[in-house]
Amino acid sequence: MEFKPMKLVYPAHSKHFFYFRQHISKFLLERNCVPLNPFMIFEYFMLDTVDRDTIRNANNNIVRKADEIWVFGPIADGVLEEIRLAKKEGKPVRYFKIIKSKQILEISKEKVEFEDDLEKFRREL
Repeated sequence: MEFKPMKLVYPAHSKHFFYFRQHISKFLLERNCVPLNPFMIFEYFMLDTVDRDTIRNANNNIVRKADEIWVFGPIADGVLEEIRLAKKEGKPVRYFKIIKSKQILEISKEKVEFEDDLEKFRREL
């Protein structure tokens, strides 16, 4: 098989979409991208057997290595930090909505939803 370069994409998503992690990775593979999905690499925070700050640091290293960051679903506080890091590193950021756990649709940053009280950070997108 011939080597074909693929974009490395970090799929940022809330823990509330942990159950959807394989579908997100499949979505990326179908678009000729390598999914660097932290919930596939570290499962769910390594079942809390590793300090969460260690996992966050590992995630940040993956963000730095990725070519792009794709955000799936509403933005949680951890996802917001990953977006901030991606922007600081000059990485393109794309946004996607998950519709009824079946369909993924690319959306503009103006249509992005936020978890909890994070809407106030919309201007940072």
